Amino acid sequence: MYTLSRLRDGEGDSGACSQAIRWKEDRTVDEIVGWYPTVGCSMLVGSHYARSYSSSGQDYWLTTVVTEIVEERDGYVKFATAKSLYEFTYPKGKKDENGKVAEVLQA
Repeated sequence: MYTLSRLRDGEGDSGACSQAIRWKEDRTVDEIVGWYPTVGCSMLVGSHYARSYSSSGQDYWLTTVVTEIVEERDGYVKFATAKSLYEFTYPKGKKDENGKVAEVLQA
């Protein structure tokens, strides 16, 4: 489970879907570069499926482009976009060169 929260107001989402999206100049998707926050990419976090039953009425949260990684530790990243600061959490464990969890640690 991934979580994304904007620090100024707590808005965001959580779910099994996390994508770092690189955009083309025409604002269409160029590629999904992984699940980990990446400078130059937007972050999408939420559900793989429509959640029409959800009281929030949203399926995911999409940030603008990440401009800076402020803090990183196992299971946690704080990053900035042009106007916001976010916290992103993911299952603790090691990530490989592609940003995938190689081993999830048990608490």
